[in-house]
Amino acid sequence: MSQPRVLVVDDDLALLQALPEALRLRMPGVTVETADSGAAALDRMAARDYDAIVTDIKMPGMDGLELLAEIRTQRPDTPTLMITGHGEHDLVVQALRSGAYDFIPKPIDRDYFVASLRRAIEMRELSRRVKEQQVALERHLNELEAIVEERTRELRDTNKVIESPLRFLMGPSGQMEKIVQQIKQVADSPLTVLVEGETGTGKELVARAIHQLSPRRDKPFVAVDCGAIPDTLIESELFGYEKGAFTGAHQRKEGQFQLADGGSLFLDEVVNLPLPTQAKLLRALQERQVQPLGSKRPVRVSARIIAASNVPLAREVRAGRFRQDVYFRLNEFGITLPPLRERDDILHLANEFLPEAGMELGRPCRRISEAAAQTLLRYHWPGNVRELRNVIRRAILLASDMIEPEHLAVLPVDGSAEIASPAHRGEPAPVESSLKEIAEAAAADAERQAIRRVLETTKGNKSEAARLLRTDYKTLHVKMKQYGIDAGPFRELSAS
Repeated sequence: MSQPRVLVVDDDLALLQALPEALRLRMPGVTVETADSGAAALDRMAARDYDAIVTDIKMPGMDGLELLAEIRTQRPDTPTLMITGHGEHDLVVQALRSGAYDFIPKPIDRDYFVASLRRAIEMRELSRRVKEQQVALERHLNELEAIVEERTRELRDTNKVIESPLRFLMGPSGQMEKIVQQIKQVADSPLTVLVEGETGTGKELVARAIHQLSPRRDKPFVAVDCGAIPDTLIESELFGYEKGAFTGAHQRKEGQFQLADGGSLFLDEVVNLPLPTQAKLLRALQERQVQPLGSKRPVRVSARIIAASNVPLAREVRAGRFRQDVYFRLNEFGITLPPLRERDDILHLANEFLPEAGMELGRPCRRISEAAAQTLLRYHWPGNVRELRNVIRRAILLASDMIEPEHLAVLPVDGSAEIASPAHRGEPAPVESSLKEIAEAAAADAERQAIRRVLETTKGNKSEAARLLRTDYKTLHVKMKQYGIDAGPFRELSAS
């Protein structure tokens, strides 16, 4: 608290001299000023603020009660003590009702007077701090309200993404307008849909759009990556099993068909299904029922099937790796997604990914510079839309308000290479690489060559290859995607 300042108002000059002296003795550091009339007191109040005011209740001209009314109007937070004479009870009551802090009867008890004045000053200081905190709190609340309003607006924009499953498909692209039209046409039908296209072109997005635009939208959407499940487990995963069906089956488990009952079942990379499983899939598609392992009774299911393949299934049928009858059953309605390099909406997609990634990462980025846009357009995009989305997410982490070419350094300058890191591709490192980079590239190349040799030995059987490489099936699947290795050609070699 700063040095307190007190104003004493009285027409008695003797009292004007005695009270300040008493206050200075008993309250060191206090500043006391005086006024011999109500009018003079108002002039003092206009010039400065006081921590407390002491005034006689009876004065010529403007009396104490009139002065109190002015104080309450001009300085409502300044405590006022009223000096009263003997027998002025009614005036005391009126003063207290009018907002006086306390009354000091004559003859003045200086100890009581000082104690009351000290409490008044402390109360005023406490009131001032409370008001400062209230102002700070209101300012903070206003800032929070502004933030909430901004986030609500951003969330509303994000909700539009969720509400419109076609948002990342619709754009200034003739190819995609056709795709969107096909999705809308088939969504309300019971037809089984086959979606074909390179990895990363958005096949699952199409499947989810079909589901969300269909009458099944309120039922489950179940996605199964057929390429990530070992051949020995795929049937139990799809169709379920009963307790005791095999070693380790300690309890009954529903398959993905049962979990998707009433909704949609998305079979991604359906080309990886073994031929025996394809036969059971055909039965499930035709009869709308599945036979869990270990069960004597089939189970009725009504899941709508949407399948996807990153290689043309017709080619796999000709090569004898996929059943023709299953292909025809899956391909009741076909949708083929073009690779991103053949589309003319790369910048549209990149700008659509900006608010989504900004919300996810908490780093709003407003736009893409013209130079960065040219970098995006020159790149070949082997990873298609998925790669574009990841590139934008990484750029937002590096950028502030605008994405520039340096934030896209992960892309090769000439756009010819598929992935920025030679080690990631399993290729030799450039001559100017560091020792660490050379070692990483050599290790990746050895890993790629080992996977190819084992796939050749196992005739494309990924489960057997994972066993020989002493790794799990999913790790092998990820590595094959990383190095761009497809098991199909190895099966072709064995067939020929």
